[in-house]
Amino acid sequence: MSRLCAQITGIGFWANALPSWQAARAFVATGALTSVTAAETAAETAARPQPRLLPPNERRRAPESVAVALEVALAACNDAGADPAQLPSVFASTHGDLAITDYMCATLAQDPAALSPIRFHNSVHNAAAGYWTIGNACTAATTAISAFDASFALGLVEALSQLDAGADAVLLAGYDSSATGPAATLWASHGLLGGALVLARAGAGPRLEAHLADGEAAPGTGALSIHAAGNAMAPMLPLFDALAVHAPTAILHAGPGRVLRIGLTMQGQPTR
Repeated sequence: MSRLCAQITGIGFWANALPSWQAARAFVATGALTSVTAAETAAETAARPQPRLLPPNERRRAPESVAVALEVALAACNDAGADPAQLPSVFASTHGDLAITDYMCATLAQDPAALSPIRFHNSVHNAAAGYWTIGNACTAATTAISAFDASFALGLVEALSQLDAGADAVLLAGYDSSATGPAATLWASHGLLGGALVLARAGAGPRLEAHLADGEAAPGTGALSIHAAGNAMAPMLPLFDALAVHAPTAILHAGPGRVLRIGLTMQGQPTR
């Protein structure tokens, strides 16, 4: 694969106890979880995000996976000053929502007639993408990707490829939630984690160059990689650690025997 390039014009981030990219960068710099701003409430810090994109009733019914995906996607768009209604988007998740998958399987086995229509429509892998496009009245193309532990890396390749094919800007959001029930014995995932980037052909912010190569990605050793290591979306964290400390490179797992090598050049002021 030839090198694919983009400017990172916006960043969004949410992890347990780190409810924003500002909080994540402060944690990387100081090691203190108490460095979140006063505006970030205890509920947001400890439990789950409350995405402003959704009306209150939808916000309550949306599963955690959708809530974190929408939170980071909107934060990245706000950081970039981009109109969400105009952006094509890529949503990448390792498992979708394993809690709903567990509920669906248990209910179908025990009492199929009791299956909740709301839980059913949230069980599809593109649920977050659907909420996003409806909430923003967005008619631009959206893509939902799952590639197991390479989901974020291949979502990034997809977003960069859309730029290479002519898009002016693309939103990428990666997210996963906790595994429950029997699925947790097969696919462990703990906590709630999401990260999003607005990638553009031009603009302020770090410049990213990426290419696929043979190799094995080592486990992340940065502060964010350690903090959220138990989540299925943790393979994206070496990139966010690199962005937080202005490191020049990051290597992401991109499948068996494959890596996505990323070069970063910081231009102008760091992304907020």
